Amino acid sequence: MTSEQSAEPETPPAETQQPRHAGFAYSLGRGLITPLARTIYRPRIEGRENVPLDGPVIFASNHLSFIDSIAIPVAAPRPVHFLAKSSYFEGPGFSGWLSKTFFESIGAIPVRRGAGQAALDALDVQRKLLEEGLAVALYPEGTRSTDGRLYKGRTGVAFLALQTGAPVVPVGLIGTDKVMPVGAKMPTLKERITVRFGTPLDLSPHGPATSGRARRQATDEIMAAIHALSGQELADAYNEAPAQGTIEKIKQALPHERR
Repeated sequence: MTSEQSAEPETPPAETQQPRHAGFAYSLGRGLITPLARTIYRPRIEGRENVPLDGPVIFASNHLSFIDSIAIPVAAPRPVHFLAKSSYFEGPGFSGWLSKTFFESIGAIPVRRGAGQAALDALDVQRKLLEEGLAVALYPEGTRSTDGRLYKGRTGVAFLALQTGAPVVPVGLIGTDKVMPVGAKMPTLKERITVRFGTPLDLSPHGPATSGRARRQATDEIMAAIHALSGQELADAYNEAPAQGTIEKIKQALPHERR
């Protein structure tokens, strides 16, 4: 989930790949990586029965570690897609091919990250996936929490749910930050993680996607459900990088809807 920060003038538009159903790489990866990861890390998986096995679904999760985007597909009882930085798919040589193949195998779809139009284009890709009846995973906080607290949710997830009518399955991840802390190059084998799937949320009673109030209230419901599953301390703030320069500081201080 991309952060809704003000776009720099030189920020390029998002370059996205057309949504597709799980291909050979994903089928092979799911067949190999899932049982291997479960054997090595022995994740505790709770609430799998809460996940609809067909139709569009949005997994909305807390975000503690790089491996969150591996933990959710490994634990979920159905294929899951998520957006990943396009640079993971564009490297040269064998290492570039290996990176591209790995991310395709875990259901990643490349997108050029950014704010403004780039963020809207990313939401559009996810909308198309949902319209195909697929499942997508997003992080309402926008980026990883470096201090373990749960930050306020941005409204993009709620917008997507209200626009498409897809149910939102809240997810609480516990321990992924210990298995692979921010900055670590490789995960440790000494820790176990817990993945908790909550009861699907129907957000339609909040109102239409065009209503800012509906998006905010729906987002708060999502975050409350995630908090109940993860048990994290609440930060009561948005998780965003410190603003650089006076203009950016003013922009962050002004009230605006974070998507």
